[in-house]
Amino acid sequence: MKSPIVLAVDTTNLSQAQDWVHATKEFIGMFKLGLEFFLANGINGVERVKETAGEIPLFLDLKLHDIPNTVAGAARAISEIKPDFLTVHASGGAAMVSAAADALPSTRITAVTVLTSLSLDDIQALGVTGEPGEIVTRWAALSVAAGARAIVASPHEVVTLRKHLSREITIITPGVRPTGAATGDQSRVATPQEAIGWGADYVVIGRPITSGGSLSEIAANAERIFCSL
Repeated sequence: MKSPIVLAVDTTNLSQAQDWVHATKEFIGMFKLGLEFFLANGINGVERVKETAGEIPLFLDLKLHDIPNTVAGAARAISEIKPDFLTVHASGGAAMVSAAADALPSTRITAVTVLTSLSLDDIQALGVTGEPGEIVTRWAALSVAAGARAIVASPHEVVTLRKHLSREITIITPGVRPTGAATGDQSRVATPQEAIGWGADYVVIGRPITSGGSLSEIAANAERIFCSL
């Protein structure tokens, strides 16, 4: 089956990123490069990991958040990478999401709703009203109407999102931890099996795979999680 695993390549080390992707490529459906990697290695670094990945799609997780004109310019600046998915913050508003979508029409602009590191107390402290599920649904609908073709939300919001969004919209869930794994800095978490069962298309998994001491252990971690889905 096609793997629903997005490997979170959370490192600034280019060689390590390439090794992780190469070791797990049989068991992942996408690889994610984030802000820390991009700032350390730039477009050239992303291209080199893409070469290692071959046909595996690239999820470029930059979480752009600025005025529409700046976000459009930032999206155009990375157009040569041709990311399959590019994240922007849904909280930036419809005009900002639309600017990114217009700038990169071949990329699935992916709106990040409420970060999985935020608890209900954190959200309320920011002055955002409503339960996380309400906020996520509202922001997701706004983003999709503005041109987003994928949504990032915690596993706990997936069931509600599936009721409100077209099946053409890809739902990607971070905050996923295999049974027994440490939750780390995540607050709203679930197992990969739960997230997929609730309707997620992809689950983002990093440390439970990449914390292996050797590349063979990392590959075994990825295989074990893939086979459990």
